[in-house]
Amino acid sequence: MELVLFLIFGFLALVGSLGVILSRNVVHSALFLLLNFLMLGLLYLVLGAQFLAVSQFIVYAGAIVVLFLFVIMLIGSESVGDFVSKGRRVAAYLGMFLALFFFAGLAYAVGVRVFLPPQGAPGFGAIESVGKLLFTEFLVPFELVSILLLVAMVGAIALAHQVWPAPSREPKE
Repeated sequence: MELVLFLIFGFLALVGSLGVILSRNVVHSALFLLLNFLMLGLLYLVLGAQFLAVSQFIVYAGAIVVLFLFVIMLIGSESVGDFVSKGRRVAAYLGMFLALFFFAGLAYAVGVRVFLPPQGAPGFGAIESVGKLLFTEFLVPFELVSILLLVAMVGAIALAHQVWPAPSREPKE
């Protein structure tokens, strides 16, 4: 059953990635990207990595695709289409080559999985094992990354205030 689900989700991820490349409408490309991200999350579930699947759904399928759609709607899909259409032929051929490469890798991975079942650690990719590793062995790097992200957020806010100063509250005469 796992193999059948893996093949179905892998094929749909491949369809989504081809749709991103070959779609002429930018909004449709973003929706195909959403399909691709969702199928990758489902592949993580089939492989037993629940934490990675939930992270894929929340971060990529949720936040990143919404951000892409927001930017597309903000700048207008007509201007994006004009910019993208210049290199469309080269990108299409490159995309087809990469899709064939991905399909060959997928076929190899399925073949290896059928003939050599994985011997991973028990609980690999589960939330409990990720949490234990994150707060024991990788505690210092985790805290350093959180400080780095906090500094980046404060820096972005400071730069935004320099670029767009707040309007003065003094009454105009």
